[in-house]
Amino acid sequence: MSQLTARNLSLAYENNIIIENLSVDIPDGKITALVGPNGCGKSTLLRGLSRLLKAQSGGAVLDGQDIWKLPTKALAKRLGILPQGPVAPEGLTVHELVAQGRYPHQSWFQQWSREDERITREALEITGVLEFADRPVDTLSGGQRQRAWIAMTLAQDSEYILLDEPTTFLDMAYQIEVLDLLHDLNLERGKIIVMVLHDLNHACRYADHLVAMCGGRIVAQGDPMQVVTEEMVQEVFGMECRIMPDPVTGTPMVVPLGRSAKLARQLDLVNECHVRVLASA
Repeated sequence: MSQLTARNLSLAYENNIIIENLSVDIPDGKITALVGPNGCGKSTLLRGLSRLLKAQSGGAVLDGQDIWKLPTKALAKRLGILPQGPVAPEGLTVHELVAQGRYPHQSWFQQWSREDERITREALEITGVLEFADRPVDTLSGGQRQRAWIAMTLAQDSEYILLDEPTTFLDMAYQIEVLDLLHDLNLERGKIIVMVLHDLNHACRYADHLVAMCGGRIVAQGDPMQVVTEEMVQEVFGMECRIMPDPVTGTPMVVPLGRSAKLARQLDLVNECHVRVLASA
């Protein structure tokens, strides 16, 4: 059983503390989604869990070992990170990009091998970008490019895949395409997925475990069916909503009450009052 945890973790950019004294457990074998408003610390927490941001205090632990004490290549074999909006060098082909995922498995006396090529090709096939292997990454569509980056992470052959907003800047079809791929990697390949998502409904559909954050702290965590309530959405996002079952998956679906919905509700209350007055006259 594998376990990635944060214990009393504090993270900051220069002197600006974003997360202070936070503890969280990432469930083994599941998809975990970090959700919350902009600036709440989701991406910062992901960076802390992946050693991209050094802790002010506390730390992240992988199977009982402080991640900062693990050799870089040893950690990379266990944990892959895909930051938000990665950019490939101009002219780099999809195959060359994906092959970079094999770097942690290289050494001075063991360079590129048949096993590396096999795993790279398999990653290209699984993510559906084999047909684009010889094309430059910067010529691909948004969804194709994101799948190529995920293929690179997959070629790294790590048990954990951490992704920062993998669906940002993608249209709806590509968002679902990427999320379906991550779901398949978890279900069929046993990859433990941790991802930052903006869309709460996507998080409810695809995540087994939800961590809702606000102001650098965890407000609620657990199964989306228990975590996503109207009260939680109000506290975390400052938004009135209604929660109903998703007609496709049965998972919680958040329906925001925008200004027009609030006005319609107020008119209904006024009309109801008028009816009561007329009925009592």
